[in-house]
Amino acid sequence: MRKVVLGLGLSLDGYIARRNGDIDFLIHPKDYSMRPFLASVDEAIMGRKTLEDGLRLSGGKLPKTPIKMYVMSRTKPPGERDGVIFVNEPPAALVARLRKHRGKDIWLMGGGEIARDFLKEDLVDELYLGIAPVLLGEGIPLFPSGFPQRGFTLTENKTYSQGLVALKYERERGKTKPKKRK
Repeated sequence: MRKVVLGLGLSLDGYIARRNGDIDFLIHPKDYSMRPFLASVDEAIMGRKTLEDGLRLSGGKLPKTPIKMYVMSRTKPPGERDGVIFVNEPPAALVARLRKHRGKDIWLMGGGEIARDFLKEDLVDELYLGIAPVLLGEGIPLFPSGFPQRGFTLTENKTYSQGLVALKYERERGKTKPKKRK
């Protein structure tokens, strides 16, 4: 089954962007590459605000990519425009539809609100997080409150120059909760 992988960079204190959407604090050391991750996905899901921030940061153009991009929006009409596919269906319906097709994993790009919605419906199978060695103090959190507890198991951790740490977690499913001690 195709996995939904929440993959993105964040600060030590859990912010994916500054309040204004800037991600200038994220680092890209020479010894780190996103290529292996990008080779493992062929579709991506993001929220409308993430798309708008990405367009603002890139000068109004999305980079050419073989990855099919879905943008969840309550305000934009569904349909394909400007290289992305706008959808307004619930996360579970979208994931079920995408999983019906053969393919690689599905990248959940962010932001925090969409991550919360996918976690609420227990749709995130893996986390792939790049942790930048900076404390922002405020910004847009990766995990805003409002979803139930979810357990993950660390499956990979790598360190890179400039203090970047990449962590990979897999969703724990079907395990019984530990009994409380008396």
